[in-house]
Amino acid sequence: MSQTYDQLLGAEQRTWNRDALRLGAVLAVILVCAYYVGLFDGARLAEGVPSLFSLLGEMLPPNFNDWRNWIKPLLDTLAMSVAGTALAVAFSVPLAFLAARNTTPHPVVYQVARGMLNALRAVPELILGIIFVAAVGFGALPGVLALGLHSIGMVGKFFAEAIEHTDAAPIEAARAAGGTPLQVILHGVLPQVLPQMADISIYRWEYNFRASTVMGMVGAGGIGFELMGSLRIMQYQDVSAILLVILAMVTLVDAFSGALRKRFK
Repeated sequence: MSQTYDQLLGAEQRTWNRDALRLGAVLAVILVCAYYVGLFDGARLAEGVPSLFSLLGEMLPPNFNDWRNWIKPLLDTLAMSVAGTALAVAFSVPLAFLAARNTTPHPVVYQVARGMLNALRAVPELILGIIFVAAVGFGALPGVLALGLHSIGMVGKFFAEAIEHTDAAPIEAARAAGGTPLQVILHGVLPQVLPQMADISIYRWEYNFRASTVMGMVGAGGIGFELMGSLRIMQYQDVSAILLVILAMVTLVDAFSGALRKRFK
């Protein structure tokens, strides 16, 4: 009995030692990266504090005199986020079923679909925005395309993970009843993953609304375009006002998305 206890204690100690070594390795990597980027450069950080306070002083008080001119860009930003998310969900659903091990028709198709999802989310939406602005011109359209394509990579991955974690029993029952692959998906898989898909889509819409403000900075329209214009001519009081407007809109979008998530639970 004592020997068994000692063995269990020794195994527990070895597990703890391994976990401690892993944690130490992670902390060491973090510290090296922080040192490399200058996060521990106290003198440089101290020099930037007066400039930061000076800039904040120039931003006060916020100037809301042009608020009427910001209504349309705000609507453009909202429409951009909704359209980009809808585009992403529309393409992510079929890609997700091809990229999930339990629904893909062939391992090669699985690898190709996974590769496509990896490639789409590897390119930041800001870079895609620059590319689409050069391709289709200024306005909300390049922002929608950039947000949509980048979101496909992330939304499709989350959809595929949700599909892979479904209960196998309903799927096997649908197959045993002689259902076609499409019927198996409709009756065995979709009922299990629809709430998760709705949740993921709403979270992505929240993200896309924030990202769409950045899209304006590369010429893709929206409130970000107004923000960049004020920054270029150093109208910092206008900048602070626009930032407050964006903060208010983000808060409203978060509250609305939270209400939507409750309805899907």
